[in-house]
Amino acid sequence: MLTRKSKVTLKKMASLFSVIRGYNIWVIVLAQYLSAIFILAPEKRALDIILDWRLFLIVIASTLTIASGYIINNFYDAKKDLINRPKKAMIDRLVSQETKLKVYFTINFIVAFLMFFISWRAILFFSAYIFLIWLYSHKLKKIFLVGNITASVLAVLPFFGILMYYKNFYEVIFAHALFLYLLILIREMIKDLENIEGDLITDYETIPVVFGEKMAKIIITILTFCTLIPVYFLIEIYDVGYMDLYFYLSLIMLLFFVMLLWKSSSKTEFLKLHFLLKLIIVSGVFCIILIEPSVLIHGKKLISTY
Repeated sequence: MLTRKSKVTLKKMASLFSVIRGYNIWVIVLAQYLSAIFILAPEKRALDIILDWRLFLIVIASTLTIASGYIINNFYDAKKDLINRPKKAMIDRLVSQETKLKVYFTINFIVAFLMFFISWRAILFFSAYIFLIWLYSHKLKKIFLVGNITASVLAVLPFFGILMYYKNFYEVIFAHALFLYLLILIREMIKDLENIEGDLITDYETIPVVFGEKMAKIIITILTFCTLIPVYFLIEIYDVGYMDLYFYLSLIMLLFFVMLLWKSSSKTEFLKLHFLLKLIIVSGVFCIILIEPSVLIHGKKLISTY
């Protein structure tokens, strides 16, 4: 039987897990390693990449920074979350604001310490990344359009940290990054439609708040069709192996997404659209392996183009 103290401790651990969105961390780790193996350093064997201790530290630092970002974001969004996500907010409140700040600073100190073993450039990169996350959470997210753009940039920055480590600046990498960036930007705008009630009360200047729901849907639709640009390059110009099947399927799902978008008007319907976008993004992580499965064993010389 668990004691009362043990139960309280477990509840607080579960609350902290909810705050840092621990259910997302494993996806980030997997995405970084698969990106390194199949996109950023395909000339190397998968085992060599997995056993690279410097890459391991960078991945750990990235995930810890993202976790600390969730904490500081939760800290500043406490009032808004009570309106938009009351059940989750009540779980998150089991851990005090003071404790959240202590964990936040501790995690950031650990990140700086780990990067000390990599290079001074790594320390600068992650210091800037941590500062930008704080600035976004404290100020930028309330500013019209700036909040959406900044949030999307922050979501893809960890992959550029690995890109800087390998220094393989292939054009195909930026096509992948643009596709991911657009999906995340669309997701951020869908979240604005979900959270319009809390944004109105807490003075967030989002597109739905400033211009209304219809304009937000028009912009989201335009951004969705903009994904055709990187997808065209990834399928027709660059060699992405069997992953082109993923991109074809993604376009079909995005077309379905747009159709549902214009029929949606409630928070529940926008949540379903949010889930659909998350499904496209997460499935894209697993589909990276389709680029060239043999890389897992042998590696390959170069990323080729048609």
